[in-house]
Amino acid sequence: MATTDVTPRESSGGVGHKRIVNDMSIQVATVNGSGSQSSNTVLLRSIFQMGVPVSGKNMFPSNIAGLPTWYTIRANKHGYIGRKKEIDFLVAMNPETAEEDTMSLAAGAAVLYDEPLALHKLRDDLIFYAVPYDKLVAAVCPEAKLRKLVKNMVYVGVVASLLTIEMAEVEKAIRKQFAKKVKAANLNLAAAQAGFDYAKANLQKRGAFYIERMNATAGKIIIDGNSAAALGCMFAGCTVVTWYPITPSSSLVETLIEYMKEYRVGPDGKATFAIVQAEDELAAIGMVIGAGWAGARSMTATAGPGISLMSEFAGLAYYVEVPGVIWDIQRVGPSTGLPTRTSQGDILSTAFLSHGDTKHIMLLPCSVAECFSLAPEAFNLAEQFQTLVFVMSDLDLGMNNWMSDPFEYPTTPIKRGKVLSKEDLDRLGGFARYKDVDGDGIGYRTLPGTLHPAAAYFARGSGHNERAQYSERADDFENNMERLNRKFETARSFVPRPEITKGKNAKIGIIGYGTSHWGITESRDQLRDEYFIETDYLRLRAYPFTREVHEFIEQHDRIYVVEQNRDAQMLTLLRLDLKPELTTRLRSIAHITGLPLDARSITDELTSMEGK
Repeated sequence: MATTDVTPRESSGGVGHKRIVNDMSIQVATVNGSGSQSSNTVLLRSIFQMGVPVSGKNMFPSNIAGLPTWYTIRANKHGYIGRKKEIDFLVAMNPETAEEDTMSLAAGAAVLYDEPLALHKLRDDLIFYAVPYDKLVAAVCPEAKLRKLVKNMVYVGVVASLLTIEMAEVEKAIRKQFAKKVKAANLNLAAAQAGFDYAKANLQKRGAFYIERMNATAGKIIIDGNSAAALGCMFAGCTVVTWYPITPSSSLVETLIEYMKEYRVGPDGKATFAIVQAEDELAAIGMVIGAGWAGARSMTATAGPGISLMSEFAGLAYYVEVPGVIWDIQRVGPSTGLPTRTSQGDILSTAFLSHGDTKHIMLLPCSVAECFSLAPEAFNLAEQFQTLVFVMSDLDLGMNNWMSDPFEYPTTPIKRGKVLSKEDLDRLGGFARYKDVDGDGIGYRTLPGTLHPAAAYFARGSGHNERAQYSERADDFENNMERLNRKFETARSFVPRPEITKGKNAKIGIIGYGTSHWGITESRDQLRDEYFIETDYLRLRAYPFTREVHEFIEQHDRIYVVEQNRDAQMLTLLRLDLKPELTTRLRSIAHITGLPLDARSITDELTSMEGK
């Protein structure tokens, strides 16, 4: 299965030559479980160290080993780090997919392949480089059982030579990758050097693509979204984490465990946190609610199937009004779906998760920096509104490598919301747990263990009045539900505001969120430069929607809502929120392949709908 749908042009009998610097997409096609991840990381980091903006995207199968896997590196001098639709340089290391991968390329692309595959016979409009990998790796790796792993590092050296990546940077990246394994580092460096030397001596540079040193990555970092989220949760003061492993969320908690062990163990050697692997997702969310009720900052991380299982408990937390944070690293559904592909398919179901009338706050990070910065906001909002807050990441953001500025140290203090102390109760004499005293829909609460006879020690998931007493009276239930809705409306003024970018007198607006952002920003440049279409852009950062979202839609004739699901889920939420006369302005651009959204797909669909 090729990871690009570019249709090759008719064979022209030859390949033109022009110089394209720091603007390319490199795809490495290997076999899952072959150890190629280290080699791909070294290649990515080598380009990054030369000052060239990069991103790395791994597309891997949902089995343990043996099936095809692809890793794509985007290098772009302008800083575009979303997926590029076209592949410019293919490293074909998997015999099973080599022919299909090669046939999917556009004319003029380069193919680096294992010599026995003889891919040069397939087409005459590509640039082919053949390398005898087995011969090269045998010379540097005496142990036959290690050759399969070390073989991948040979192609790093060949690519470095052909794309003019400096070997000094390759060595630096290898030393970093194998920092604690000097012997492994030396062996892999020898393999990379063998590939580099072979290419220099035997392969004539004929391709158009070059990497040249620039200075666009100084001070930047490379990190995946799940690691950034783990850091953010630790800085947010999370003390209880309960989880059940599921792709693609598992690495978030696994990384958080390591961070907590390093930074959240007291001088006495005792942990100041609790991380529990539950028997399933139901138990995980149940523990989050219990810990939140007890006063801890608690969270879990899951994916779509886990979200489905958490539905009933989500309703409990909404109705009892207990804080907690859930990270949903979205993947393709329904059912098991494509568990190792990315999606934004949980938006609509999560917004109303559970039976009856429920509405949940959702935060929508688009970058690793926001995975970090929105974590404290999620916990603060959860405690302020005494409810679950869902952070809607996805596989592309969570598991892939992204370039970023270093994260800013959090300065916003922890906000516990309306929590009454013993002193407060002494002064007040008592309180009504579910009474709207301030007109914002949010009641006051006490934490279990507060030493006062008026403090609350129980929660009620069945009908209750404002004093938390059991009630099936119609007026009590209606008052309670209306107050919960009022609380949700109050949240509009406190959730993160959208990010708005204006063009020049644009009549067309684009609304996006999450990782769709990176394709949208590049597409807007394509629309302007290639079609003279000016657009304004609003990036959603939270649900419920703030007033700026309504104003943006009112200011434009047509609004294109870009998202990665089939059913235009965010557009549906917008329609439910808007005045009826504004809903006709909305158009859907939906991407459902499971691959990260690329700019060209957005540009092509929008211009088609605009009649261009």
